[in-house]
Parts: sequence; structure tokens; C-alpha cells
Amino acid sequence: MRYRNTLIPTLREDPSDAEVASHKLLVRAGMIRQVARGIYDFLPLGLRAVRKVEGIVREEMNRAGAQEILLPAVCPAELWQESGRWDRYGKELLRFRDRYDREFCFGPTHEEVVTDLVRREVRSYRDLPLNLYQIQVKFRDEMRPRFGLMRGREFLMKDAYSFHATVEDCEREYELMAETYRKIFRRCGLAAWQVESDTGAIGGLRAHEFHVLAESGEDTIVHCPSCGYSANVELAETRPPTTESAPPGGPKEKVATPGRRTVEEVSAFLGLPADRFVKTLLYRTEGEEVVAVLVRGDHEVSETKLKNHLGVAWVALADDATVERITGAPVGFAGPSGLRVRLLADRALRGARGMVSGANEADAHWVGLDQERDFPGAEFGDFRRAEAGDPCPRCPEGRLEAHRGIEVGNIFFLGTKYSEPMRATFLDAEGRSRPVVMGTYGIGITRTVAAAVEQHHDEKGIVWPPTIAPAHLHLLPTHWSSPPLRETSERLYRELGGAGVEVLLDDREERPGVKFADADLLGLPLRLVLGPKSLERGVAEWKERAEAQPVEVPLGEVVPRVVEWLRGSLERSKHG
Repeated sequence: MRYRNTLIPTLREDPSDAEVASHKLLVRAGMIRQVARGIYDFLPLGLRAVRKVEGIVREEMNRAGAQEILLPAVCPAELWQESGRWDRYGKELLRFRDRYDREFCFGPTHEEVVTDLVRREVRSYRDLPLNLYQIQVKFRDEMRPRFGLMRGREFLMKDAYSFHATVEDCEREYELMAETYRKIFRRCGLAAWQVESDTGAIGGLRAHEFHVLAESGEDTIVHCPSCGYSANVELAETRPPTTESAPPGGPKEKVATPGRRTVEEVSAFLGLPADRFVKTLLYRTEGEEVVAVLVRGDHEVSETKLKNHLGVAWVALADDATVERITGAPVGFAGPSGLRVRLLADRALRGARGMVSGANEADAHWVGLDQERDFPGAEFGDFRRAEAGDPCPRCPEGRLEAHRGIEVGNIFFLGTKYSEPMRATFLDAEGRSRPVVMGTYGIGITRTVAAAVEQHHDEKGIVWPPTIAPAHLHLLPTHWSSPPLRETSERLYRELGGAGVEVLLDDREERPGVKFADADLLGLPLRLVLGPKSLERGVAEWKERAEAQPVEVPLGEVVPRVVEWLRGSLERSKHG
């Protein structure tokens, strides 16, 4: 590539709407441009990085035995109605009608379409297993698209779907895909963790997410360094306390707490710690049922655990009017004592005594609350979010640590969630009709590019991993107008390209300072600088983008040294 003939519109200032490093740097480096909220153009260098990730994904999926297909982006409503997701998926599903007034959606995921394909083509257990994947544009109408490619509305995704005759064979493929994903992210130069997760809108029996660790990550994951347990914080298990929360607190007594609504305010007013409080939150659920969820005052409700426990598609905090109608008090004074709704209590409250809660009366709280006496009918379960410092639920000595993560991939064990309602069946060896067992596996291609920038950048710009960089080497003659520099640069450009090295030749008539700033911003893994003085000495300045200091390399050794460096970089990416 020649810089002068390539569209690379770099910017010196961060875009005003960008909040995270990948959004700022990909825009500044001239790799993406926003068309509408959450929808982006990919310019030449940005698209090259995307294609590199695609190539790695294809190689590893093909190596694992998957077959590439291409499904339509636009999906008929009737397939989604068969699975039951047309009404449940929510407003993220972009629905529209064609000229014949038939309903369609722009596919955010393709379980229904691929299940329809397989049910029309697979007849016997001899046709199984199958793993079919595509790399396709998806659209999810996010309410708050932000962070550039990390949470866009239109994005590029690899989605794979496996079909099996038995649960055991699907479990084998699930583990194979997990290992394949670890290879993919390692080759992309990313440190990614596999964590337990919720099945969400996809559904199924279990799921794992793959997270790239970065401070800008939207998700919190917890990890036990002792045993390796890792999970999304919303789903992470918690271990119930082994000791009572407090000794008996005396008789139950109502106290005035004028204007104090929050745990923090009442705690300071009464001089009692937050773990002595029962926090009572009212939730609306699918079907408009209202339930009360009780957690300790120093804990937070996990809406994911609550939703899964209730077996509903969604839960949401009740509005102020509903809270007042059910409790008889304004928001901030709810308590479990005397409530006539279903009570779900986190197991940390089982047997709790000497507690504090709202009195279901304005400006009043109960003290001396006793679980067995004052809310004996509560259903106990794990309803709280895990936190850093919690005991590990899987090993006796571990403590959970919290990290921020960017979700770049996920795998789901679907079972027969889609095959049963859509009648995707096969005949087994005995001639019996049985539903196909399924798994689904997704990787956000464009999000992986953004995650790579989040994990690999500095104050000057991007620091691309060699495997997914738009080019391998930035060839930078400081003065293009100098015939000796221009001739030497052209010769190296031809020789390096002939040796399989992808080169960006900066053939602009620009000041050296501008060229160096752009080189740092673009972040190609290796930079070769040719200047008048170095040319006189017969050397080039060699600088790896991730290293602080350059070194000099004789011009005659440049091509073999670059080829050796590139081969080593690519080989290391395969083995971590």
C-alpha cells in the first residue's frame, strides 16, 4: 500500500462523542467513520484489520470441522414465531414489512433460519453431526449504542450452529468450540477468559462467554485465583455465610427515620452497619406479577438470577406508584414484614436476627427484625450479585477477584430449545423420530477488532498485534523528495512485498514529525525509518511499535530480518 493513494484520514484530536480508547483511536487513525448512531463505515485500514480477524476465525473453524455457509440477513417473521422469540426478543429486534405487507426482521442471530435449513435437509442420524457457520452482518437496535464498535447496532459476527443426534455428542462439540475459541483469540493477540454466563435471549441449558480484559469493559467478571472459577458477575454463584449475621437484637421496634430512605442514610442515622439491613425491592415480571426481593443491605440484587429463578423473559423494578400501592409507603420505606406479595429472600438472610428494614410506612423503619418471626414464608435462594472479596463458591480457600471485561464471544448449549418447537427431527438407528440436539457459538468480529485496540494501545495510538494489523510494516522515508531516499524506499518496498510482507509505504511530501505521529497513531507492528544520515551509513532505523527504543539494521539485512521477525511473531501467536 502507498500512503498517498490510500484513504487514511487521520485526526489530531479525539472525536467529541468518543468515550473509550478504541472508539477514539479507530476514528483518529482513519479506520472507521460513523454514518448513524451505532452504524459505521470501515475505511481501508480498518477493513483490513477486520479481514485479518475473519481469516483467523475461518482457519480455526474449518480446522475444527465446521462448514461455512451464508444465510440471509433478512428473516421472515414466521420462523421467529415458530420458535416463540418474535414476541419475546424485545425492541432490539428490527422488524419491518415488505411491499406485500409481510413481516420480516433483520437478523440479530440466526438460530431459526439455520434450524429451518437443517429440518428440510437432515433426515437420518447418519446425516449428523453438522456444524455450520457464517460470517454475516447483524443488526440489533440497541437503545444506547455507544463505545464505537464495542456496542454498535450493526456489526459483523461469526455465528455457528451445531446439530447432533445425542446430548453427549453436542457436549463434545461444545468443548471443541471452546478450545477453538481459545485458539482464535490467542492468535488475535488477545488475553481472553472463558467465564460462565447467562443464556439470555438465545436461551438453552448453559453458556459461556469469552472476555477480553480491559478497564473499559462493560461487563464485570469475577475470578478465583485459587481454583480458576470465573463467571459473569450477574450469574456468578455466591456462598451463603456460615455464621449468623448478628446476635438477637431484642424486641422488634418501630423507629422514626424522617427523610432517610437509603441504606446509607438510615445506617448513618441509626449508627448500624449496612449488613444489618434487609433491603426490600419490588419487581414487576413478565405477566405483570409483582414480587418482593430481599437482600442484605450491603448486597445488590442480580436481576439475571431473579429472572432465571422465576422462569420469565424479563424483570424490572416496580414504579413508584406500584411500590406505594403495595407497601402503603413511598419508595425507600419498604420492608418484608406484613407484605402480601411473594417474598424471595437471598440465602444470606436465612435465620438473620437483629436486622433493620423499612416499616412500610413513611419515615419509619423496624429494628430488631427476626427472619423466622417476621418473614417466615420467604423463599430462599441465591439472588444477589457476587462481589470482589466474596468466598469462592467452588473451593474452600479462594476469594473472588473482580475484573472488567469486553465480551467478544459466547457459546450456548441449546439442547432442543429450537428443534422441538420447530420440529427439526431425525430418525435414529431404531427408526424413531427424535429432535436434533443443538449448540450455537458466536464471535463478534468487529467487536474483536475494538477489543484488540482496547487491550493494545498507548498514549500515542494503537499497538496492533502482528496477526491482525492492517499491514505488518510501516516504511517511512523522512524526505520523499530526496531521490536516494525515494529510490531505496521503492527498492525495499518491492523486495519486502515479494517476500510476503505487507508494507505501508509513506510516500507523502510531509514533514517528518507528521509522519512519525501518524505512524504511532496507526500502530503497525514494525516501523522502518530511512533518513539522509542513516542512508549515508547504509542502515535503517528499526523500531517495533511495542518497544521504546529503535535499533539500526544494515540495509542489506532488512528483508531477511523482517521476514524472520514476521515468521516468529506469527508462530508465537499460535502458541501464546
